[in-house]
Formats: sequence, C-alpha cells, structure tokens
Amino acid sequence: MSKRLYLLYNTRVMKSLNEDLKTGQFKQIYLMYGPEAYLKKQYRERFVKAMVPEGDTMNYSCYEGKKTDVKEVIDLAETLPFFAERRLIVFEDTGFFKSGGNDLADYISDGMPETTYFIFVESEVDKRSRLYKTVRSKGHIVELAVQDENTLRKWVQGLVKKEGKQMSMSDTAYFISKVGTDMENITKELEKLCCYCLGRDALTREDVDAVCVTQITSHIFDMVNAVAAKDQRLALDLYYDLLALKEPPMRILSLMSKEYRDLFHVKEMAARGYGRKEIASGAGLHPFVAGKYMDLSKRFQTGELRQVMEESADLEQRVKTGLITDHLAVELFIVKHSAAEKEQARQ
Repeated sequence: MSKRLYLLYNTRVMKSLNEDLKTGQFKQIYLMYGPEAYLKKQYRERFVKAMVPEGDTMNYSCYEGKKTDVKEVIDLAETLPFFAERRLIVFEDTGFFKSGGNDLADYISDGMPETTYFIFVESEVDKRSRLYKTVRSKGHIVELAVQDENTLRKWVQGLVKKEGKQMSMSDTAYFISKVGTDMENITKELEKLCCYCLGRDALTREDVDAVCVTQITSHIFDMVNAVAAKDQRLALDLYYDLLALKEPPMRILSLMSKEYRDLFHVKEMAARGYGRKEIASGAGLHPFVAGKYMDLSKRFQTGELRQVMEESADLEQRVKTGLITDHLAVELFIVKHSAAEKEQARQ
C-alpha cells in the first residue's frame, strides 16, 4: 500500500472509531498503536467511558506491562458480565503483538464470548504476528501516528477557540516550534498560556515567550541555528541557558551531535530530490521538524556537516579520557564553529 493510500485508509479508520463512539455500535476488539501517546490515551478513555458505566469495577479490567498472564486474562474473559451488557478488558503495552500473543490469538479465533470486549493499546506491533492478523480479521486496528504540522496547527486553533480566545496562525506555528510536537505537552503548555492570559482574548508570541517552556530539542536547534548564522554570542548565551537549567554539558554535546547528524541526513536526502514527507519518514523526524531542518541544512556544506560530526565524536573521546573538561569542550566546540570566516581562517 502506498503512503498516500495508507494515510487515506488510516483517516477513514479513525473516522470509523469516532462513529463507533457516537453511535454506540462497538466492535468486539480494538487495537490502537503508534507513537502518539496523547491520542491513544484520549481514545482509550473515551471508549472505556462509553462502554462501561462509571464506577463499574466488576466488569472492567486493565492489564499493563509485559508480565500480563494470558491464562488469567482468558479465565476472566470467559466470565459473564455481572448485571451489565458487556465485560471490557483493556491491555496496555503488553508486547503481545511482538511475542507471547499466540495463545490469545487462538482464543480469539476459537470464539470468545459475545459479551467480552478487548481494547489493546500498544506502542509497537509486529504486523506479521498471529495476534495482529487475528485482530485485523475480527476487529478494528488504527495506527495513531504523530500528526503533521497542518493538523497540529488546526488542532491548537480548535483548543484555543474552545477557551474563548484567539491566536494567529503564525503565532500558533511559533508556539508549536517552541513547545514541540508532543500533543500531551502542547495541552499542558496551552493551559498555562490561557491561564496567563486570563481576562484577554488574544494569545500572542510575547505571551508564549513569557510563560511557555522551550523544549530542550528546540533550544538545541536554536543553538545550532545561531552557530550556522555565526552568531557566537547568541549561541553561547543559549548554551549557558541550558547549563542554568542543569543540563549536563555532555548531554548538550550529544544532542548537538544528533542535530548535525539529522541535518546531514536531511541534506543528503534533499540533494537526491526527496520531498519533506519522504525526508521526515527516512530521517525519523516529525514533518514539521523536517521542514525546519531542510531550511537550516541549506546553510551548511555537506563536507562541513561531516567534519562537525567527526569533531564532536573526537571531543567526546577527549572528555572521557580526561584530556579536557566537559564544560570547556562544549564551549570550545561552539566558539570554533560559530566563529566568523576570517577568525576561522586564523585558527
């Protein structure tokens, strides 16, 4: 299945989930998986609320972790609901879709009671596993992946509107670039922002800077951006800000090294003619982040990025062997690569 067809299919399945919640016509088995924890949590809570009366602990059970006992689950699944329409069993990150799920696949295939319902919530699945194929044939499977930039902007705009406030599209994009693309974190930061702007209708960029916490990865990106722009003072200021936040120097160097590796990968793929979506997928980046990296990578030569990666690895080794302190190593790294061309020529 092509990526475009897959996205269309997944969108249709998500709409079907919402339709099931709306009508109350539930499938007997659901599997929700993928990296977007916020969406998984939201759908899980909505299904539990819709399928089991509040406070009904007799007919609702939740198993979490890889030590879940399949035999115990099957014994419970065979028990008729107590004065209720259904029994609901929720599984979270059990790993059954990668290993250990064959007995459960057999149980589902042989015919579980019509009054028993399963909801699986997993981070990763193996689509070749028997359990995955069984659930696909008997129930509903949806991948809840990270959302693209356009979807996130519209979602944030919707949340802002629900709070009776307004935020321009450009300021919304700035907000996301500052707090990151994790939906759980976005909701927390937006709640803080709305509280800060209590009594005012508009949320502005200045408000975002005043109250929202910049994600470390965003801070590192800004630092690399400053290095690329040869803005040495800003690059060092950002480094000292991270130190003030108790970030260990070697973690900062490691994150900077990763940033340069991602830039190298993005630049190589862009040179081969790949678009943003393909680059995001190939480099393991959020599409929103991939776009930022594509812009920043234009300020570097491929050889320059390769050299920077080699130097960061060498610095890390020198710190480990005690030839230089970690604080000084990172500072020297930033100073060297943010120096103006004339200064670099003299070094």
